[in-house]
Order: sequence, then structure tokens, then C-alpha cells
Amino acid sequence: MTALTARQQAILDFVTAQVARHGLPPTLAEIAREFGFSQPRSAQAHLQALEAKGVLSLLPGKSRGIVLRDAPAPANGLALPVLGRVAAGEPIGDAEFEGHLLLDRALFFPRPDYLLRVKGDSMRDDGIFDGDLIAVHRTPDAQDNQIVVARLDGELTVKRLKRRRDRITLLPRNPEHAPIEVPAGSVFAIEGVYCGLLRRG
Repeated sequence: MTALTARQQAILDFVTAQVARHGLPPTLAEIAREFGFSQPRSAQAHLQALEAKGVLSLLPGKSRGIVLRDAPAPANGLALPVLGRVAAGEPIGDAEFEGHLLLDRALFFPRPDYLLRVKGDSMRDDGIFDGDLIAVHRTPDAQDNQIVVARLDGELTVKRLKRRRDRITLLPRNPEHAPIEVPAGSVFAIEGVYCGLLRRG
């Protein structure tokens, strides 16, 4: 790794501290304000230099799209990968990796393995809304009526699991959405169980 300038090191330290403290990297505007830059694009130029030196990655189109490389989680924290949107309406395709968040492990039970961004409002009566990040504990097993992330014929969805002797149904928690009956012969698997959520204010 190429040596950092004093300013680059200060910006990297600020980003690292913000992630450790809040679980989210700062915005360009927050970096500009912290370092007295007149415009956010000055902060962007420094971040691009840091990316070129291999200490972080930038996610295009994300207001907080800074991913620290090899950042250790705090002793009481979890470094959880954030995956792109999972449907809370109809199933959608595999989610894409967006980066990591550092979070207090006491926020969730059981311990989550990753975060998924929800798309849609079919789980609104369970307090899960469009854009929320849900914490998911990876397991192939779930109890009746648990909220699960399920894979149906290669696509992901989040619903309540309803088991009957002869069928499985994925239940929304919004009367405007219909239940999903798992057809006989389909490829179905439980990817994990819901164990909490994050919502930006």
C-alpha cells in the first residue's frame, strides 16, 4: 500500500471512527464539513485518492458508499455484510453486496450473519418497511409463523412461514398482497430467519 499523506490519513481516521461509532460511514457533506472543504467534491477527490491507494472502496450512487478494507470490528461489535434489496412483495433475484456495517452485537438475537435491504411493503404490519435493513441469521430451519428469508425457484423473498402437512405458504403482513403458495416440485429453501432491523432516521 502506498503511504498516505497527513490529510488522507486524517480523513481515513475520521471515516473509520464514524463507522465504529455509528455503524455507517459519513457522507461527502459530513467529511467536507469536518475538514473545512467548501464543496463535497473536494472530499470525493480525497476519497478517490484513498481508493487508489487500496485502503477503501467507493460504491457509485450511494450517499454513504464508503467500504473500509480490512477494518477490524470492535470487540463488542459485528461487521455484517450488507446485501442489496430483498423483496417484501414478490421474490426478486439474488441480492448484490453493498459493503459492511459495524454494529453492536447486543442489538440482535440470534446473532445475524448479514443484512438485507427490503424492497416493498408486504411486511408493513410486522413493522418492516421499504428500504429497511433486516438482520438475518443464516439457517435452513425455521418454526411455523417465523419471519424468514426464503429462496423460491432461485429468487429471494421475506415472509412469514406457514407450514401444513401437505404444503408451505409464505404469508405477507399486508392485506393488499396475496400469500405465496410454494408449488409442489419447486426449488424451495429457507435461507435464514429474521432477527431485527435497522432504519435510517
